[in-house]
Amino acid sequence: MKKGAVIVDVSIDTGGCFETSEVTTHEKPTYIKNNVIHYCVPNIPSRYSKTASLSLSNIITPFLLQIAEDGGLESAIRCNKGLKNGVYLYHGILTNKTIGEWFNLPDRDINLIVF
Repeated sequence: MKKGAVIVDVSIDTGGCFETSEVTTHEKPTYIKNNVIHYCVPNIPSRYSKTASLSLSNIITPFLLQIAEDGGLESAIRCNKGLKNGVYLYHGILTNKTIGEWFNLPDRDINLIVF
């Protein structure tokens, strides 16, 4: 990258997405490595908690309403592929392969559990 370029690693909460990423804090949010400015603060929305809460509410509310219209969570998971792919635990069974690999936990494909 060019000298003075800026990297904002919004995935630092889950390990980061750049080889040169290192966790920083709101108090000391940046560092320079290889002449590139890095911003790698986990949980960026916590700095603006009211705005983050309103944003999350605006995003989640339509999903909750749709789940209710679909007849509950079980039915909604069957009807909505996006929702089904966002389920990490289903009846106590880990359904996210990446998390299973990170923590050496057994996981199962949700498509084989939900019919």
